[in-house]
Amino acid sequence: MSAVLRPWAGPADFAAISDFLYSLYQPDNRDGNWFQPIWEYAYTHSSFDDAAVGQIGLWEEGGAIVGVALYESRLGEAFFQVHPAYQHLKPAMLDYAEEHLAGTTREGQRYLHAFVNDFDAAFERVVRERGYALNPDEHRPMAQFVIPDPFPPILLREGFRLRSLAEDNDLAKVDRALWRGFNHPGEPPADGIEGRKKMQSGPHFRHDLAIVAQAPSGDFVAYSGLWYDARNRFGYVEPVATDPDYRRLGLGQAAVLEGIRRCGAEGATVAYVGSEQPFYLAMGFKVLFTLRCWRKEL
Repeated sequence: MSAVLRPWAGPADFAAISDFLYSLYQPDNRDGNWFQPIWEYAYTHSSFDDAAVGQIGLWEEGGAIVGVALYESRLGEAFFQVHPAYQHLKPAMLDYAEEHLAGTTREGQRYLHAFVNDFDAAFERVVRERGYALNPDEHRPMAQFVIPDPFPPILLREGFRLRSLAEDNDLAKVDRALWRGFNHPGEPPADGIEGRKKMQSGPHFRHDLAIVAQAPSGDFVAYSGLWYDARNRFGYVEPVATDPDYRRLGLGQAAVLEGIRRCGAEGATVAYVGSEQPFYLAMGFKVLFTLRCWRKEL
């Protein structure tokens, strides 16, 4: 097997990588590759560095993608998506990442954060031998929720209601809920609306699976985004946030569960989230594995 490396060739590669990730899915995410919704959420996120997208590397054989080295938000981080039959490419993919996906500190030092699944002993040995050190402060857990059938009732505080963005896509309210929910101080900047538009621009973003908890005031005070992979029958939770003034009322949990319930009604049997927070574990999510971050100054 002789795979050929090429750089990102343009917007059509978004769909090509999507198709590749759809084809890789294994139950329980046991190969540790990204889901297509992870890729789409990253690519359409307001913080994604569009200017660096040409640095993404793709390996192909016979015109089919067999591996991708890419970043999640910006240069300085590297994630490796590999077909099971091409695990031998990983050292070469790391070489590519060091050359093309590295970041630079304010002092001019080049570095790379390489993410390796905690069960991938062979690749972990490679990064150790290359001089990478484990960064315990940065990691990406993956947890799974088995969707019950029938789905139990979702409890909600009196005076609050759950709505989807298909019913009310007030971008100013969405922006404020996420801005405050991710602990940013004060009110959101005026240009935040454009970022929210971008985050809803993906071909698989569904307004009916984006659930908000609406307070009696009419404000959106909790938000849960759900992505549904109909091909592989699972839901993916991203993002989730609750306004600090409305936490510990069960609103975020209710929004997440309503999105999962809707995915289940369409055929999903499980849902995933990239987190190990007690918030999700209390709901019934169980951690499957963790992508660990290995850092090296280049």
